[in-house]
Amino acid sequence: MAPVVLTIAFIAYLLGSIPWGLIVGRSQGIDIRQHGSGNIGATNVWRVLGKKWGTITFAADVLKGLAAVLLAKWIAAHWGYSVEVHGKTTTEFLAADYAGIAAALGCIFGHSFPVWLGFKGGKGVATSLGVIVGMMPSAALIAFALWGVVFKVSGYVSLASIVAAGALPVIVVGLLFLGWLHGWGHFFFAVAAGLLVIRRHRDNIQRLMAGTEKSFKKPGAPSE
Repeated sequence: MAPVVLTIAFIAYLLGSIPWGLIVGRSQGIDIRQHGSGNIGATNVWRVLGKKWGTITFAADVLKGLAAVLLAKWIAAHWGYSVEVHGKTTTEFLAADYAGIAAALGCIFGHSFPVWLGFKGGKGVATSLGVIVGMMPSAALIAFALWGVVFKVSGYVSLASIVAAGALPVIVVGLLFLGWLHGWGHFFFAVAAGLLVIRRHRDNIQRLMAGTEKSFKKPGAPSE
């Protein structure tokens, strides 16, 4: 089983580390790392290059997360591994849920810490949304709706992302108890992903607490 899990995580890491924000910036003749907040995520692309290119970056980051999970599930369904039980060798397959979790974590880490950019990547919000869509669409819908409400009210992308990330484990627990989601592995993934996203926003948290974080309702320096 270990080779399957490691292979899935590695492929997902490679997918996640595709720096779409940097690629979109290059297509417009700039290095996005040298503008705005210097982050390669969709928010900084939006602020520097406008709504069109920010939306394209956001969609690309979501899709790479979704692709990583779907590919992982396909690999798990087609790559069996030998297990000896009572002297007999049988072929088993990695459960789709665990394959999705391995891919999700690998992809988010790839986006946040891409090896070819000196491990300095984005904050993982759009990519996290993509992997959650692939793993548990209902949780993704609720989390994204919550993100939208907080952003609409506050104008802060960072605050919306932090709240959605922090609420994700609670959302998953609720869905598990309602029977709309199965497998507590989803909860442990939600905790890990949520903590990573929040940690990546630690500078934003400090600015929010100090009252210096910039909002889309108040034009100024990037908040991401």
